[in-house]
Amino acid sequence: MRVAMHQPHYLPWLGLIDKADRSDLFVVLDHVQYERRGWQNRNYVAAKGGPVLLTVPVIQRNRDERILDKKVDNSHPWREKHRRTLEEHCYRGAPFWGEFRERFLGVYDREGDSLADLALATMRAALDGFGVATPVVRASELGEFPGQKSELLAQLAAKVGATAMLSGDGARDYIDTDVFRRYGIAVEWQRFRHPRYPQHNRAEEEFLPRMAALDLLANVGSTAALRALRSTRARDSGG
Repeated sequence: MRVAMHQPHYLPWLGLIDKADRSDLFVVLDHVQYERRGWQNRNYVAAKGGPVLLTVPVIQRNRDERILDKKVDNSHPWREKHRRTLEEHCYRGAPFWGEFRERFLGVYDREGDSLADLALATMRAALDGFGVATPVVRASELGEFPGQKSELLAQLAAKVGATAMLSGDGARDYIDTDVFRRYGIAVEWQRFRHPRYPQHNRAEEEFLPRMAALDLLANVGSTAALRALRSTRARDSGG
């Protein structure tokens, strides 16, 4: 059984969707430390003039806050700004925006101030859009784990009964495969390759990679989006 793990990301990019699609279970690491200037509360979307960074304002308390404890600063009118950016500046006129408009804009109708809940809602909207049915669980619901870094991830993988963990290539420098081996868990590497696809508002402009996964959905639709995502995978994903 292959598990993948990742912090909750706001309007997640394609690499996260690919990781979930290739796994039997996806664990959201909501119990780890919040990263300032990370991607838990922001991501890029494609506009005619180039990438636009959408950032959810958060309340800063201390540097040790966990993601699940992080609160959105709703004193700012960020919801309407993000809604208007997606609707008016990025995806109005996109061939399949109508198919996903309600799914994504509905996220901004949700009440509450939990960043983890918000990020998870946008992730679920993206996974549903791609038709990825991989079960998603929050690490905070699995119990307490004393380990750190690789030990923590290995403990989580063992807890859910995994025999392999799929990891992004960016983690090669800090994932200790020997730790996983002690738990009887293999480490496999994602080797994600970004697909190219038509972006309706870019015309002859340069393709913008690493946008929110919504960008691919709005431009080509569910079926073609999942096909494009899967078409670039390396044949050998083993570690």
